[in-house]
Amino acid sequence: MLKIAVPNKGALSESASTMLREAGYAQRSDSKQLTKIDPDNGVEFFYLRPRDIALYVGEGTLDAGITGRDLLLDSHATANEALQLGFGRSKFRFAARPGTAESVDDLAGKRIATSYDGVVARYLAERGIDATVVRLDGAVETSIQLGVADVIADVVETGSTLRNAGLEVFGDIILESEGVMITREGADAGALEVFTRRLQGVLVARAYVMMDYDIRAEKVEQAIALTPGIESPTVSPLHREGWVAVRSMVLRATAQRVMDELFALGARAILTTDIHACRL
Repeated sequence: MLKIAVPNKGALSESASTMLREAGYAQRSDSKQLTKIDPDNGVEFFYLRPRDIALYVGEGTLDAGITGRDLLLDSHATANEALQLGFGRSKFRFAARPGTAESVDDLAGKRIATSYDGVVARYLAERGIDATVVRLDGAVETSIQLGVADVIADVVETGSTLRNAGLEVFGDIILESEGVMITREGADAGALEVFTRRLQGVLVARAYVMMDYDIRAEKVEQAIALTPGIESPTVSPLHREGWVAVRSMVLRATAQRVMDELFALGARAILTTDIHACRL
């Protein structure tokens, strides 16, 4: 039975469980549950602290897991990033009081407070910057005011929390993170392939819609140029002479524009429907 780690709380937890449900896996109904067995799919889920997941997978206790790329890199675990999951995106940045620093080169000799000391230490070492990294658990915004640090390194979304603390971001982005699927060496390759394919199916289903429309036969090639699909559209003759029906997968983000262009080309009965699951 495949053993999979899922975040038990935090920003990644709900998104991970939602994706797993969409992939056809049973998930816990009570947030206090620590495990959930899905016998129909041959999987057992373990609900763990997001920060611990990479360690359990890396040491081989569990076969795979869902966590953040930032947490994976910070853990120094030997787990492998196998798939980007498209949720929980964030940027990791340096921040300080105005005038403290403008680039990473200004960090030499500074004290940097962070909850991700592994990520920060590696980033500084790669650039030859000699600075002191102070590990703090939880919020680090007040560390400068309390005299613990000169600079902080933290996850930045809108930046409002930092501005409220009188801080501003500077320098390049340290790391762009998101939810990722990780695996261990030596796990059951066949079982992992099925699990990975299901998650990939969810990602595709979220990114695409199915588009159907009717078009005059002489304009099919122009229409297909707008809706090439993943491999090739399905074209079927209609009872109405000289017309065909076309079905194709279209990127959700461009669907409305494509519908406008098809209508202008003469297509009618243009419909889009959600895709709930797929295998490509």
